Amino acid sequence: MKKIALFPGSFDPFTNGHLDIVRRGAGLFDEVIIALGTNSSKQRYLPLDWMLAQLEALFQDEPRVSVRSYQGLTVEFARATGARYLLRGLRNTLDFEYENSIGQANRLLYPELETVALLTAPTLAAISSTIVRDIHRYGGDAAQFVPFALPPPKPA
Repeated sequence: MKKIALFPGSFDPFTNGHLDIVRRGAGLFDEVIIALGTNSSKQRYLPLDWMLAQLEALFQDEPRVSVRSYQGLTVEFARATGARYLLRGLRNTLDFEYENSIGQANRLLYPELETVALLTAPTLAAISSTIVRDIHRYGGDAAQFVPFALPPPKPA
């Protein structure tokens, strides 16, 4: 049976930390699906279609990685794609607590789904999408934190 891992998130934006987790995950699984979810409690900073296009271009030469968007419960999307693993990155103990809670709930909803967490590389542990968004929004240079050029910031 093919080992398919889902790497879900809003990826607003996708950071070098995310890139590291995907590449390492691709060495562990037959396929990694980067799943851009729609979070009803958040308004996106960067358009979803733009982020999908950037990720498709970034991973075009990596056959084990695909990019898709979805709405609804992550476990339902995992079930629909045949994914039996959720790939997650852990930067710190706060991430562990958060991912542990979600992982437990996901197991109740889809018992065959295993959460696999990789420790973030120490050089990337301080990076978060929130920090990158704030740097970018206020005109700072976020280039060192992302694997592709971001569009010009939106006017304040």
